[in-house]
Amino acid sequence: MATLSPEVQEFVRHERLGYIATVSPDGTPNLSPKGSLTVWDDRRIMFADIESPHTIRNLDSNPKVEVNVVNPFTRRGYRFRGLGTVLRSGSDYWKAVDHYKNEGADIRRIRAIVLIDVQEVGPLLSPVYLLGLNEADVRRLWEEYHVKSLAKTVVDLVPPNDF
Repeated sequence: MATLSPEVQEFVRHERLGYIATVSPDGTPNLSPKGSLTVWDDRRIMFADIESPHTIRNLDSNPKVEVNVVNPFTRRGYRFRGLGTVLRSGSDYWKAVDHYKNEGADIRRIRAIVLIDVQEVGPLLSPVYLLGLNEADVRRLWEEYHVKSLAKTVVDLVPPNDF
């Protein structure tokens, strides 16, 4: 099992959104965003099953899971590989539910908790950094892109007459 450094733990707790990859029984990939991702301890991460029937079904038949957590502005993050256990009852289940309750979550919507034993953890880094840009440059470019994209209208999508 991998150990999650304090830096990695803080990153996951701050970002909260993780993209969970599982394998369906027919072998096809399943990718699903989970906004409840957090750290259980220095070797495990978890998320709450709010409305995740496919993810839970997949983990029940194959516990292999990969989780990507990325800051969308800095284009940096972490990749976690491990084994997911679906908890529907028991002391760890109730500890996890209490954790979410203490954070202000509506625990009535929690159907299960997925506890992931992290076997591998590694950095995720956008290829944009290969251009020699630093994190501040990447953030500025990404924020600029979003400002410009919000200003676009339907007219911007129509090609000019001489197209």
